[in-house]
Amino acid sequence: MICLGIEGTAEKTGVGIVDSDGNILAMAGRQLYPEKGGIHPRIAAEHHAEWIPKLIPQAIEEAGLSYSDIDLISFSQGPGLGPALRIVATSARSLALSLNKPIIGVNHCIGHVEVGKLDTGAVNPVSLYVSGGNSQVIAYESGRYRIFGETLDIAIGNCLDQFGRESGLGHPGGPVIEKLALEGEYIDLPYVVKGMDFSFSGLLSAALREYEKGSKIEDICFSLQETAFAMLVEVTERALSHTQKDEVMLCGGVSANSRLREMLKTMSEEHGAKFYMPEMKLCGDNGVMIAWLGLLMYKEFGPMEFKDTGIIQKFRTDEVDIPWIDNSKSYLQLSDDLIAKGAESNILKSSYMGEDAVLKARIPKNYRIPEIDSKIRKSRCKLEAKLLSDAKRVGVRTPVLYDVDLSEKSILMEKIDGIMLKEVIDEDLSYRVGEEISKLHSADIIHGDITSSNIMLCGEDLIFLDFGLGRYSDLDEDKAVDLLVLKKSLQSIDYNKAISYFNQVLEGYDNSKVIDKIADIESRGRYTH
Repeated sequence: MICLGIEGTAEKTGVGIVDSDGNILAMAGRQLYPEKGGIHPRIAAEHHAEWIPKLIPQAIEEAGLSYSDIDLISFSQGPGLGPALRIVATSARSLALSLNKPIIGVNHCIGHVEVGKLDTGAVNPVSLYVSGGNSQVIAYESGRYRIFGETLDIAIGNCLDQFGRESGLGHPGGPVIEKLALEGEYIDLPYVVKGMDFSFSGLLSAALREYEKGSKIEDICFSLQETAFAMLVEVTERALSHTQKDEVMLCGGVSANSRLREMLKTMSEEHGAKFYMPEMKLCGDNGVMIAWLGLLMYKEFGPMEFKDTGIIQKFRTDEVDIPWIDNSKSYLQLSDDLIAKGAESNILKSSYMGEDAVLKARIPKNYRIPEIDSKIRKSRCKLEAKLLSDAKRVGVRTPVLYDVDLSEKSILMEKIDGIMLKEVIDEDLSYRVGEEISKLHSADIIHGDITSSNIMLCGEDLIFLDFGLGRYSDLDEDKAVDLLVLKKSLQSIDYNKAISYFNQVLEGYDNSKVIDKIADIESRGRYTH
């Protein structure tokens, strides 16, 4: 079977032709370069309307085919800019009708992951997908691609481009920033990782303030890039640690940045995981990825009815059933002295006054520059020790703290003999978890990484572990984000039961103001990029 795919979610439009064996027969594309400002949806739509009719015959000719050889028309249904998506969908429908061929709409983000797997041979990776409009950490669990982490505001590509425009470097900003960064030195910028998510708006504002006060542009570019990419790699590392997979893949247009590739490859190697990145021409938006995903979807579900081919501007990665993935997993292997290899620390067997203990050692991260790495490890170590004690004061059980070594960035604590929550979760335990989180939040303690791997059941007691991303905050917003981290974690255990479990968490939590804020966060678009 041969599929023609049409892409055009943002500033790029493309047409690709792929056969069911994964052979790329043609790839034609065109990119819009705005004269000033960002990508205007109407101008992007006009660009696509002009070029799609030219790119289709170009691809047909490149493939050495006739129109009658095409068996399926696939198009990017979302997410993306509404006017641009409508041009793509209309073009696909018109072509399918004129050729009397079946049609199928696909998810743009999943297209990036699947074409990356096709090109690299990766089987079941944790994927960092970074582009102008999207920044997500994606991994397959329970029949779908799950979003383990994502931006809370703007995408990394948007962040770099906006800095480029407002500092006079031009658009796109990423390539110029990468070049200038080679001559820069570090200046302190905010590093914002909240659980499994990241935020770039504050980082962008701080970088622009440095520009306005006259800091050296090379230093700003270096610091912006190092900080932003370290945040992305850390969250990818957290997802790798949580899923225990042994493959990492980088995809999306920002993959062009050699420093990001270097950092993610270093992190993967430190965890013993294989690192993959597709050929650069397949990393940016293209028609090939849409054609290939169309073939995968068609094989499982058949064609779409024309009434179902409307655009989905906020099309979530985790809304699509993915039955074709081999879910047999190859897990990372731990050495004998390791209890666990976390995202930011190793948990090692130890002892204290004759008792079994564990040592949480925040090891240096070679993907981060020393200035960022040392600052983060020291501040988190110091704050975690205080949070563990303060949590006990409000009645939440945490491991007993034996010793803190700030020079080594390590904490020695009680060894807990229990079962991870993810192994025994049910509705009753979910309710109790909600009660415990409510106690933490009543003291303005934000755990920062409430996952089913960071709560243990020991006898009848729930014990909260790993306050490494914790902080203090009285904001309902921060408390709601804390709960949303848990929601994502529950979805990775059993998606079908996750809603029921999370509803019980909220019942036990019993704070309507914070619960209303959860709904507000999910509805405002940050979680629907």
